[in-house]
Amino acid sequence: MTTRWQAENSADDSARYIERFDRLAERGVDLHGEARMVDAVVSPASSILDAGCGTGRLGAELARRGHRVTAVDLDPVLVDAARSRPELEVHLADLTTLDLGRTFDAVVAAGNVLVFMQPGTEHTALERIWAHLADDGVFVTGFATDREYTVGMLDEDLAAAGFILEHRFATWDLRPWHVDADWAVTVARKPALLA
Repeated sequence: MTTRWQAENSADDSARYIERFDRLAERGVDLHGEARMVDAVVSPASSILDAGCGTGRLGAELARRGHRVTAVDLDPVLVDAARSRPELEVHLADLTTLDLGRTFDAVVAAGNVLVFMQPGTEHTALERIWAHLADDGVFVTGFATDREYTVGMLDEDLAAAGFILEHRFATWDLRPWHVDADWAVTVARKPALLA
């Protein structure tokens, strides 16, 4: 099964993606807005799954902030780049079949992860994310709103998986959500089991 990412990007495109973020970092562009937001949502020293980790940029910054980060991606070029970051445990894996055999305090899928999936498989990925979250664990995702997978579809898939929607923002720096926003950052939670 081919994801949108695989259909739209070659290995050369993945290499250019890596180079693009290297150039942005060299220019001093702030690349850590996602990490600041996630860090504010989770407890100190949380275990975090970076789902669709790309180069590991976000996971590495979360690790620098004291979290234990496991990272997964299905793009072998990006996984190789992420594996160059010793603070990360990195796996080559598809989110729709992910089974790491453990749970995390939080899962983050930043940078258009869900909108690059094979159409119709997003709900399966959210079910696998649910399975990897501890009770009361938080899921944070962000994607552009001009894609085939919409915010409304996300809300339906979150509810079907059992998540409770807690917050939505228009940016990673927490600007208020509005229906015309170019970006949607969503925070959802796996409810704690009642004793």
